[in-house]
Amino acid sequence: MESESAQGTLNSMPLDDLRPGLGREAHWAFMIVAVAMLGLLLWPHEEDDTAPMGNLVDASGRVVPLASQTAPVTLIHFWSTWCPPCITETPAIQRLAADYADNPRFQLVMVAVADDTQKVSEFLGASGPGLFDPDWKVARSYGTQKLPETHLVVRGRLVDSYIGAVNWDDPEIRGQIEDALGMAIREEAEEAAEAAQTATG
Repeated sequence: MESESAQGTLNSMPLDDLRPGLGREAHWAFMIVAVAMLGLLLWPHEEDDTAPMGNLVDASGRVVPLASQTAPVTLIHFWSTWCPPCITETPAIQRLAADYADNPRFQLVMVAVADDTQKVSEFLGASGPGLFDPDWKVARSYGTQKLPETHLVVRGRLVDSYIGAVNWDDPEIRGQIEDALGMAIREEAEEAAEAAQTATG
């Protein structure tokens, strides 16, 4: 009887009475962890705007790193010959590329997604053969779900995305390209000035 009574008393005792101070310590530890987690969530931090890169393939199946195809200002254009809006959009984006062909700071990278190399080569003709993303891997890294989709990358940073077909002859769109080129030039000049200042001590 006595052992049953003692056991019953133990079963009904608060945990703090059995192990003094443990409850309060656990409570404070929990509070510290909670505050730390909240701080991490609310602490201001810079967003990573680095443009995804990755590997594409050319018409022969050779691996081509996307990074090797970029310029200070690059339009990465995901499209396909099986996508009707892509076909409609292509002449305008090719005109854009032709207009900036003499500008070493600009590059258009046309990436055919899940497409047939022969069809792409025939469609692009003299401007082809283009590059390929056979399994959507690079396109998905940009969040691409539907085609066409184009991403404006300035010196490795993703600065804008164009979802759907775009009129690349539109002066407003051309103005955005010019702004991007101006941004690249300013950043290059600032870095050169900083390097010169560092070199002179």
